[in-house]
Amino acid sequence: MDDHTHDGDHDHHEGEVEGRVTSPMQEFSMGQVTTGFIITLIGLAVVFGLAFALA
Repeated sequence: MDDHTHDGDHDHHEGEVEGRVTSPMQEFSMGQVTTGFIITLIGLAVVFGLAFALA
């Protein structure tokens, strides 16, 4: 009952270029870093602000 053919496990495309870049390897700008930092600060302010407000 052991089947070693896994045709549906991986999605391989014909003509796919080797050395594909994934998200953690892509470059990002300082503007994107700043936006992420501001969103993080807003999220932390909401979470801790609600906790302190309800305490």
